[in-house]
Amino acid sequence: MSDERSVVACIDGSAYAAAACDAAIWAASKLDSPLTFVNVISRRKHAAATDYSGQIGLGTREHLLTELAELDGRRARLARERGRDFLDSAARRAIDAGRPEPVSCQRNGELVDALHHMGDGIRLLALGKRGESAGGDDHLGSNLERVIRGVACPILLTNQSFAPPERVLIAFDGSQTGKRVIERAVATPLLTEVEVHLVYVGQPNDKRRRQIDAAAETLRAAGARLTPAIVDGDVEPALHAYQREHDLDLMVMGAYGHTRIRELLLGSTTTDMVRRADVPLLIVR
Repeated sequence: MSDERSVVACIDGSAYAAAACDAAIWAASKLDSPLTFVNVISRRKHAAATDYSGQIGLGTREHLLTELAELDGRRARLARERGRDFLDSAARRAIDAGRPEPVSCQRNGELVDALHHMGDGIRLLALGKRGESAGGDDHLGSNLERVIRGVACPILLTNQSFAPPERVLIAFDGSQTGKRVIERAVATPLLTEVEVHLVYVGQPNDKRRRQIDAAAETLRAAGARLTPAIVDGDVEPALHAYQREHDLDLMVMGAYGHTRIRELLLGSTTTDMVRRADVPLLIVR
């Protein structure tokens, strides 16, 4: 029975939207899933003048209140039209890449709420690691953190460009939940036909060697071209250093359970882990 859940990409006016679109097109092709593009119009961003009646000096100037209300209406209409242009561009990009009939939808509200409304219909979510409202280069914005914490499906976070990955790092910590990451990796078509580096961060010892050997055997049995490694150090900098040293183009991490890796994604260092990544991150649920 085919899986009719969609690969969903969040599309806005940021410099990361095209990469999120390309990542979703790639994932939908690998998973043979429907493709959906979503544009969310934030109430906070476009509610510049919800109620002016209590502001000093405006109560007796009815024409100003009327003009401000009309301005709000124009802003909302322009935001919708702009969003539809983004969605149309994403759909053309998908069709040109050989993915016919992508679905486009536009919603008002907050991103996490819009994604929750789609419920279990999302197989994988692709989005840029900085949205349109994130601000400067070093600021990810709270929207992304809320999505990572609040969405149950796998999440593919992109930088400003995306290319189909050929060399992948899977972060492993030896825990039961870490083993589930391996099970997911074996099961997903996303990681077929790629070179896999299975990386355990921790001081090498016999227990960790047995754990990584067992995980490596599972991956090899599924046909993976595999390089296992145990590296010492703190988890976040060690993973980034290994990725750069070996020129890997995707990092896969688990975001459930109570593990050191999960703490990087759902704890206080979330933004550091994502911000410092040179390559896309696939967060597995």
